Amino acid sequence: MTEHEFFSHGAAAVLWGMPLPLHVVDSGGLDVCVFAPRRGPAGVGVTGHTVRPALAEVMPHPRTGVAVTTPATTVAMLASVLRHPYDLVAVADAAAREPLHATDPPALATVDLLVEALDAGRRIGRDRLRLAIPRVSTRSRSRAETWLRLTIIDAGLPMPEVNVDVVEGGRWLAQVDLAFPRARVALEYEGEHHLTDPAQWALDIARMDRLVDAGWRVIRVTKADVFRDPRALIARVGRALGAAAR
Repeated sequence: MTEHEFFSHGAAAVLWGMPLPLHVVDSGGLDVCVFAPRRGPAGVGVTGHTVRPALAEVMPHPRTGVAVTTPATTVAMLASVLRHPYDLVAVADAAAREPLHATDPPALATVDLLVEALDAGRRIGRDRLRLAIPRVSTRSRSRAETWLRLTIIDAGLPMPEVNVDVVEGGRWLAQVDLAFPRARVALEYEGEHHLTDPAQWALDIARMDRLVDAGWRVIRVTKADVFRDPRALIARVGRALGAAAR
């Protein structure tokens, strides 16, 4: 890379740890960008881009030192390549994610910075970005959690709270992915790592038992529930909320 080049789009998202669908990661070359009027680089394994200076901010990556678009700019650029609106919200969630625990890193960006990137000027995908930003949660911890939350909301069900600490009688029981506290209904996404890590699996079982003992209904959600056909999941959540209201 020359001094005029920097990583952008999918390459920048990977550097920042933003969750991407496989079609973006496997789409071709490494995204390398320059400011206009220079021409985007070309070569084997490289996807070149040119961007107007007003539409991108660049900084050294704090861990690697390479030149990369800022997290907010990266989200704005991804609006042109992400096919599903939920995936754009997911990368925005990852950028704006605030620490939930003492060991969590600080947020990469703020919602205000995402709005600034939106307002910087016309770009491909700007309308999609305008729709995505109001849906951002600063507490979502994964792409699957974002998809689950938006699936529930877009099905017409109430908006759940995100990564809620459940405390009963002054005793902390669990932090659940999505919750309807008044109905005492929790949704837990079971990623594949939960099944392959015996220690994590044991912790999950103990956590679920504490919630059930306290009178919570826990709905465990799989990858297929979220990404293939969510209709059965939506019906389960609707029945649980209806039962709680009676």
